[in-house]
Formats: sequence, C-alpha cells, structure tokens
Amino acid sequence: MNLTDWQESGKYFDFEGKPIFYHLSENTDEVVLCLHGFPSASFDYHKIWDGLTAKYAVLAFDLIGYGFSAKPVDFDYTTFRQTDVLQAFVESLEIKEVHILAHDYGNTITQELLARTEENRLNFEIKSICFLNGALFPETHRPILAQKVLISPLGFLFGKLITDAIFKKSLATVFGKDTQPTEAELEDFVTLFKHNGGKKIAHKLIRYMTERAAYRERWVGALKRMKIPFRFINGSEDKVSGKHLVARFREVLPHQKDIIEYENIGHFPHFEVPDDILKKYFDFLNKFYLFH
Repeated sequence: MNLTDWQESGKYFDFEGKPIFYHLSENTDEVVLCLHGFPSASFDYHKIWDGLTAKYAVLAFDLIGYGFSAKPVDFDYTTFRQTDVLQAFVESLEIKEVHILAHDYGNTITQELLARTEENRLNFEIKSICFLNGALFPETHRPILAQKVLISPLGFLFGKLITDAIFKKSLATVFGKDTQPTEAELEDFVTLFKHNGGKKIAHKLIRYMTERAAYRERWVGALKRMKIPFRFINGSEDKVSGKHLVARFREVLPHQKDIIEYENIGHFPHFEVPDDILKKYFDFLNKFYLFH
C-alpha cells in the first residue's frame, strides 16, 4: 500500500474539534494497537499491515501533531495529552482489550498508559506489549543532531527552515547501513512530516525528550512493576536506541528476558525487516493469546 492509498482509505476521529487520522481493520472488543514515533506516523506500519490484519483486528492512528492528523499550533504537546487523545479514541470505539505494538515515542506513551493502569484510570485492559526501538531511559538516549537542535531554544527556527534534503539525510542515519530506505520512502517521511504545516510545530513535538527525565520514576517504575506478557525487539545498529539501550534495559529490568536483537538493523525494524518482525510478533502473541 502506498502513501496515497493509505491516506485515502483512512478515517478520522474527532478529538475536541481536531481530526485524528486512523486505520481500523475490524471493530472488535480486542485489537492490536500500533503506536508510532517521532517524526513519522502510523504509515510506518504499512509494510506489516496486511499481515497483521489477516490474523487480528488492528488499530493504528497518527498522534496529534503527526502525519495526517491535526497539527494545531496552540496544542499542549505533552505525553500526558497525547495519552489523553489515545485513551479517548480507544474508549470511543468501545475497545476493551489491547495488545500494544509500539515504536520510538510510542513506547513512552505506553509507559504512561501503564502508569494510568496502576491508577485505575483506563477503561480498557492492556493484554500484552511488544516494544520496538525507542528510548526508555533518559540516561541512555542518544539523540541525533537534528533532535538536539529542535529541543534547543533555536528549535522553532530549525523546524521551519529545515530542507527536505537535510531531513532525509538525518533520518537515514538511524537506519541500518544495509537496510536504508529508498528515495521514494524518504519522500513519504517528508510528506507526512510537512503535512498540515507540521514543520511549524516540530519543536513542540520533541519535548518528550525532557519529559522522560522529569517523569523517569513514574514511567520506568511502571515498566518495572508490569506483570503482563512483554517482548522487546531491538535493531542493534540504531545509534539512538540500539545495543546500548538493551544493555541498560537488562540492568534496570533483569527479570524481563524476552529480548530479540538484530545486529545489522537500525531504528525501524518493522520497516527494515518487516517479514521477520511480523513472524516474531506472531510467535509472541501466539504464546499467550488466541483472539476472540
């Protein structure tokens, strides 16, 4: 499925007057919920979408400020508000159980969901979690130069002035050297980033980097106390959250043993080796659940 087809076949959920773009393969009580990261969108999952939806009901959406969703300049782009949007959306669909497949910033949002579960603030149950590459601990996060500039006082200028060529070059650095995106694929990333004036708010979206430090106890604590089935799939060649992150993960959460590492894969395993990731995810789900 190409980007145009993805956009045209999607739907919109209204959150406080702001349209949120999504795909839902089947409206059931139990779904696989795909969460994307920065600076992309739910289209990241298009290479495994058909495989996932052939077996399970699947929901994927663009976070507010991302992809084809609304990108208001006056929105409070915190992890807490992003999670509010997610929670309202899932509850509006009357979904009762979710199996989360998350990547990058989606991991942080999942950590907030876990914290809210402990506080009895969710109307749905998280049945399983599978994380792909994404910074879980502020002490191990290694942002690329573009992220460092965006989070700086000059970030608002960088977001407005960054050229397509620089954006593509910067994004390509987090992929594996043997699994680089094509020029057409990089153009899709640019299109999603720029849609609806996305460049104007890029510096606001990146604030989650400072939130990870401010709320480390809340979010890492929720991970430590988590009892549900969990798998971590990581591309080791990722300079942002690769092999060094897994080493820290084993120190912080020694009881979590289900870790799969790909030596020559970068930050986007589901994009770089989709067929293998699909198989690993199916193997994980099949160990614990048969969907209704």
